[in-house]
Amino acid sequence: MSEDKAKNSQKEEKNNQTEDVKEEKKSNDNIEKASEKKAEKTSKEVKNSEKEEKPAKKKKKSKTKVNQPTIISPYDVKAGMVIRLWQKIKEKTPKGEDKERLQYFEGTVLARRGGSEPGATITIRKISHGVGVEKIFPLALPTIDKIEFLHKIKTRRAKLFYLKRGYKKRLKKIS
Repeated sequence: MSEDKAKNSQKEEKNNQTEDVKEEKKSNDNIEKASEKKAEKTSKEVKNSEKEEKPAKKKKKSKTKVNQPTIISPYDVKAGMVIRLWQKIKEKTPKGEDKERLQYFEGTVLARRGGSEPGATITIRKISHGVGVEKIFPLALPTIDKIEFLHKIKTRRAKLFYLKRGYKKRLKKIS
């Protein structure tokens, strides 16, 4: 019996040793796989950085450029700007209720008078159905909701009244 116990203990030791060897192999394999994954990641990062270093191809500019209007202060308005002025309009419904809506007037600023005083005004002109329409807005008007800047026309004057008389030349846009 003692011989049987000795043989069993030897077998158990061999099994333990083989299990230890198997575990070491597995851990070595896992380490190798992890290092391979790291190497792959670094090679991908290097490739990505190479892609970033390459200059991007320039896209062809289309002739129809869509500009997002920017909201500006009433005191930043100058002659030659094409703006969209939003104004609050109060109306009465047939039932007699007060209703408020927003209406915009889009056109070219012909003149600005009064500097930065509270009584300063701007004159805006647009062509509606072939008829020229001008409106004069006080800058301190409480019904002005917002002013959107669309683009600017190249000008050399502070007052653009010559546009009223049928100026035939094409106006150059600046941004």
